[in-house]
Amino acid sequence: MARNPTATKEKLLDAFDTLLDEHGTAGATLDAVAAKAGVSKGGLLYHFGSKAELIKGSLDRLDQLVDEDIEEMKAAGERLHYYYLETSAEVGTPLDRSLIAAGCLALENEEAKAALRKTREAWFNLLNDHLGDADLAMTIQLIGDGMYFNQNFGLSQDEALDHVKRVLTRLGL
Repeated sequence: MARNPTATKEKLLDAFDTLLDEHGTAGATLDAVAAKAGVSKGGLLYHFGSKAELIKGSLDRLDQLVDEDIEEMKAAGERLHYYYLETSAEVGTPLDRSLIAAGCLALENEEAKAALRKTREAWFNLLNDHLGDADLAMTIQLIGDGMYFNQNFGLSQDEALDHVKRVLTRLGL
């Protein structure tokens, strides 16, 4: 049976991202990634020759997932800002896991900080283009940030999105 190198790479990136979330950068060693993915260390090194390459792979995947999210936002049309807010509180998605991994990496890695900055700028630019008001776009983004933070730390209120939607309706959005 032929092996699927793309599936193996994704399994390794999934393991790396999970270990970053669970144990931080110190716990996301090459040995731990290989073990978590069920791949030999040689297999890991075949796909990612170093931890730096693994980090690059993780950040490249974040970039790809953000590009896909941007396209889905655009497809929401006039509801683009609602799409952004509704998906801000999603946890456990591939994009969420990738964002968390990048956040862990950003504590000590400038490329990860740059990737997160690029992500925020892409979302802001799309919100700003859609709404035509930079202050409003930033406000929507910050509300989404708060919803994401609360959801990831178990502080979310079930009615939070409904409150936000009522305020946006009053603002004519």
